Amino acid sequence: MSEPEFLTVPELAELLRIKERKVYDLASTGEVPCTRATGKLLFPAQGVRAWLDAHSEGAVSKPPRPSVVLGSHDPLLDWAIRESRCGLASYFDGSSDGLARFRRREGVAAGLHILDADGRAWNIPRVARDCSGQNAVLVRFATRSRGLVLGRDVQGIAAMVDLKGRRIVPRQPDSGSGVLFRHLAERAGLPLNTLTQTDIARTETEAVQTVARGDADATLGLESVARDFGLPFVPLIDERFDLLVNRRAWFDTPMQRLMTFCQSEAMMFRAERMDGYDLSGLGTVRWNA
Repeated sequence: MSEPEFLTVPELAELLRIKERKVYDLASTGEVPCTRATGKLLFPAQGVRAWLDAHSEGAVSKPPRPSVVLGSHDPLLDWAIRESRCGLASYFDGSSDGLARFRRREGVAAGLHILDADGRAWNIPRVARDCSGQNAVLVRFATRSRGLVLGRDVQGIAAMVDLKGRRIVPRQPDSGSGVLFRHLAERAGLPLNTLTQTDIARTETEAVQTVARGDADATLGLESVARDFGLPFVPLIDERFDLLVNRRAWFDTPMQRLMTFCQSEAMMFRAERMDGYDLSGLGTVRWNA
């Protein structure tokens, strides 16, 4: 009898010798490949085999991770990657995207600024939940000043609630900035349906560029980028931006060259000029898998 193309929850639980509840947990975090196209969870047999191979030890060798930094866009990190000539490439498309790609071994590191559901802790709760089985470490990069970046002629905005009826630049819904915006709006009693939203901006710079062009009144952006464009800035929160790094890649030349550069006087001088950055404790470990 040929192998089925898809496995059901009970079939996968039997294969892995785990409870069905654990199968649902694996699916909800994206740990195991699955589809909901039919209205119920199904697991592609070929994808499951590849997932098992990727998590096996011993004789099965895993392909090396691409030398790519994933996750959320940070202007200072972006500059450091280029200026250090470390050989790393970058693919920035939001914290959640970077976290998912990191778990799929699509890069050696991911920049994250994910606020937990209670609005109290940055990055560690999400990373501990999603990456406990990864050979990874979370290290401190920077504390960043984030708030409302306003158009040059925009008046009457001093807090989140003042955005009612205004044009704003949104970020990816599952990005760190997108999650934070919804949290701040709920806390301020600002209904999202009272906002006019432009097209999604995928980087910090793109979001502020849209405001600078006059295509929007405001965005939830970084102080450093607001200063670059000479735009008014209303500070709201200091956020933690960390790097999730594969432990093996940490000791390879590209990551070591990048982190050495990040401790240099040139890096400190750049951060001071950009405004809105606190690099205290850069490189210290915040969480270990």
